Amino acid sequence: MKYVHLDSVESGQYLGRTIFASNGSILLSEGVQLTVFMINTLNRIGVTMIYIKDESLEDVEIPEILSEETKRIVMQQMGQTFAAIQSGKEFNSRSMSISINTLLDEVMKNRDVLIQLTDIRTKDNEMYVHATNVCMMAVLIGINMGFNETQLKELAVGALLHDVGKVELLYDDESLDLKRHHTWRGFELLKNKREFSLLIAHVAFQHHEAVDGSGYPRGLLSEDIHIYAKITAVANMYDNLLFDTSLGRRMLPYEACEHMMALAETKLDRDVVIQFLKIVSIYPTGASVRLSSRETGVVVGQHRGLPSRPIVRIVKQDATDRELDIKEIDLAKHTTLFIEQVL
Repeated sequence: MKYVHLDSVESGQYLGRTIFASNGSILLSEGVQLTVFMINTLNRIGVTMIYIKDESLEDVEIPEILSEETKRIVMQQMGQTFAAIQSGKEFNSRSMSISINTLLDEVMKNRDVLIQLTDIRTKDNEMYVHATNVCMMAVLIGINMGFNETQLKELAVGALLHDVGKVELLYDDESLDLKRHHTWRGFELLKNKREFSLLIAHVAFQHHEAVDGSGYPRGLLSEDIHIYAKITAVANMYDNLLFDTSLGRRMLPYEACEHMMALAETKLDRDVVIQFLKIVSIYPTGASVRLSSRETGVVVGQHRGLPSRPIVRIVKQDATDRELDIKEIDLAKHTTLFIEQVL
């Protein structure tokens, strides 16, 4: 599969990964042959990047921490939870807990897989995809930091519901006062849930605090910010840098990582950032890249612990134009080569 911008997709190509609606239902299934109408519809609903199938990359598997079924379950539960809150009803904490347990089981099983945030987003599902991604990253960081089962469960629930305070707000207004308000509102919604630890409410309350005291809503210093909130802040920032257009130009993964490293010890907790960098794929599998040798190819493999040195497949037509000339370059072994640009 290739991970490409929607503008480069042509009619007749095949979708490489399923696209979900916010309620967990399937909009388009993996393997469907795309038509002009489908491509235009995807553009209209806010999709910018998708996976497409590629014959030269048929053997390349993109490892996933969460299965499509688990993502569907979690997104469906999020939709039900937010709908209940919007209508002024109590949401089902037990159902939420069951969904979280399913997510935790899969994350634990696939803990050695590097994070690749390449789920296909629409205007309809982006809030749920964001929450799921932040939860998944937070749990992986918690595992690296040696959290026990109870702590991981608390962290997972807090991270999944970190933006729950936005549900009742008209978030078209991006004023700072409104941003501050969603943290207070999230705290108020969660603190009275007896099934949840109060620490979960503090994740919603503190995930916009900064370790140097410049955050909001209370301007807390590092020692006063709970570790769950520090972890969620890192995961939240990374996902936003990659996908939140209100922040300006979307960053590529390696750009976002560099940006966050620069904020360690001011906005973000340094130890958390260090653990985060161990779980993320800087150059996701399926991404097209240009090497310093001027050759272009597709990332087809990763090395845990060496995120900037993936395996790149170069595909060219041979001299007769009848067959493909395929070679793979492992940047962990070819130390004089490096990725010059993500295409």
